[in-house]
Amino acid sequence: MSKRQLFGTDGIRGKANIYPMNPEVATALGRAVTSYFQKLNPEQVPTVVVGKDTRLSCYMLEQAFGAGVCSQGGRVIFTGPLPTPGVAFVTKSMRAQIGVMISASHNNYADNGLKIFDNNGYKLPDEVELELENLILNPQSLEQKLDDKIGRAKRLEGVEGRYIVHVKDAIDEQYDLAGMRIVVDCANGAAYKVAPLVFSELGAEVFSLGVSPNGMNINLNCGSLHPEMAQEEVKRLRADIGFCLDGDADRLQVIDKEGEIIDGDVLIGIFAKLLLSKGKLKKGDTVVGTVMSNLGLEVFIKSLGLNFHRTKVGDRYIMEYMKKNNAMLGGEPSGHIIFSDEATTGDGTLASLKTIEALKHFNLTLEELSNEVPLYPQVLKNVKVKEKPEFDKISKLSSLVDSINKDLGEKGRIIIRYSGTEPLARVMIEGENFEVIDKYCDQLIDILQSEIGL
Repeated sequence: MSKRQLFGTDGIRGKANIYPMNPEVATALGRAVTSYFQKLNPEQVPTVVVGKDTRLSCYMLEQAFGAGVCSQGGRVIFTGPLPTPGVAFVTKSMRAQIGVMISASHNNYADNGLKIFDNNGYKLPDEVELELENLILNPQSLEQKLDDKIGRAKRLEGVEGRYIVHVKDAIDEQYDLAGMRIVVDCANGAAYKVAPLVFSELGAEVFSLGVSPNGMNINLNCGSLHPEMAQEEVKRLRADIGFCLDGDADRLQVIDKEGEIIDGDVLIGIFAKLLLSKGKLKKGDTVVGTVMSNLGLEVFIKSLGLNFHRTKVGDRYIMEYMKKNNAMLGGEPSGHIIFSDEATTGDGTLASLKTIEALKHFNLTLEELSNEVPLYPQVLKNVKVKEKPEFDKISKLSSLVDSINKDLGEKGRIIIRYSGTEPLARVMIEGENFEVIDKYCDQLIDILQSEIGL
């Protein structure tokens, strides 16, 4: 398969108004997806649901994308701000053929992105994205629509209500949130309306942060990447728990009542135990992580009598494996967690409710449950790079990796990879001794910096 030029690990992403994240590409992508899905069912006019987060550039890109859909004869439904999992759900709920989320997730407001979902709310596989790229780069191959064949667009108000009802159904009906004090930080992003409503409608006393978006403050010193303010609020208000979402609300950070962050891999371990206890998982079933998942999580999952499988980084690769193998649970350390019987992508709000369900089901504190999933020390460091050659072609790096692997043996791992959305090389090492792996990580970073660093 040819290498994709526009699509990365999570759609197309980049600085807004600069190629490829400019109106011209957005329009071309609108035309491409409409044409592609139209050919799958020539008798049907494609309906495209377009959601967005709160970035200033979303106004520009949603109109450009919508114009491309209309020019190719499709129908557009604009939802306004809605979490990524909400767009995936609404696409399927409304029986639309295509869903599009305009967001750069956890990036700052100057960036933006375009994620595409099929009619069942699943992100597109690599081979389909490659076909879309070919249509974008070869627009002359698209049929020109004229006269009454041109499409139309409308804005649908209140669509977030469908998603709120769906998410509330994710928590076991025997539980509610009455008497709970919850801090929720919405990162001034896509969930700023819906997430506080979900918790309050289930009976919680909600203290909301990051719910005043102005187009330029998404993820700014708030949300899952900057949970410090929420940590302080949990302690100050003596809240029972805190949840921090990112810009498009497909991931979360969980804060216990002492203000401590619970690692995403620990949450996956807790959820595996919950689903096993409730009969939704059985011995021998598989939980899905990535190459970045902590070795301690794998050990814990196997101690439950379950299998553990690692995919490439990216929740769409997790979901692809889950679909093919009927897996119920998967996720990443970053807080992207997928419950396949509830959602088709990571959902921070839904995972928040599942966290509360686990506390109530086991009648244990978050600290007690977390202590059951001991993680290995892990070091993750990044270096900005000017190019992205294959790592095995950097001889000094390969030699050091071999030496470190011999030292760590089966009680440690090294993962070196490039970011799919940024000019970064990422080095992750885990092992039993933090000082040892931290030293090794610095040595690897030094080589990358000298060989390909900016």
